[in-house]
This record gives sequence, structure tokens and C-alpha cells, in this order.
Amino acid sequence: MAYIHQKNPMIIPVPGNKTIEEHFGIPSTNTSEVSIAHMIAPPGWGEPFQYPQFDEWTLMVRGKKQIEVDGETLVLSAGESILIKKGSRVRYSNPFSEDAEYWSVCKPAFTIDAVNREPE
Repeated sequence: MAYIHQKNPMIIPVPGNKTIEEHFGIPSTNTSEVSIAHMIAPPGWGEPFQYPQFDEWTLMVRGKKQIEVDGETLVLSAGESILIKKGSRVRYSNPFSEDAEYWSVCKPAFTIDAVNREPE
């Protein structure tokens, strides 16, 4: 088939009440080349530092997301995007008062083994 029309993205359960709707990736479409997910991170959400073995693009839709990467802290706001290159030490969080809504694209596709999260 020349296309995949995604009508039912897979809801991935994660701690901290973050919502992940994976449109393309290993769990949803058995696609290992790339993963594409719509995410909503509530206020107070955060995850441990990680050393992902994939490039990750983030495009903010609404709110703000804090990103700590290789010793630098920055805030990504609605309408902005960022590429975090594989092998970087990175931590994502939402210490702000409103939801952070964004799209994430990982190449190759996200896997729990390739994210290399540090212990909390």
C-alpha cells in the first residue's frame, strides 16, 4: 500500500498524567524508522535525565516546556521547535501552571531501551 492513514493513534500510558497519542512508531504501526506523537504534559510533570539514541524534534503547540540539555536550560514556547541530537544528556519537564501541548518526532523511532533514562 502506498500510504498509512492513521485514524486511531495508540494511547501510551505514562507516569505523571502525561498523555501520549502515538500516530506512527513501533507500538502503533510497527514503524521503526520514525515515531510521531502528540503529547500533553500537565503542570508539574517531569522525567529523569536521559541519553537518547535517537534524534528528537519537538514542536510546541500550546504552553511551555522546560528542556535541560548538556548543562543548559531553555524554555520552548508555543510556535517554537527544537532538535535534540542523539547522545545529548537531556531532561524534559513542565514546571509551569498550564499544560504543555506538543508534537514529538523521533528518528529512529522511540524505544524505551534507546532512551537510556538515568535512575531517579
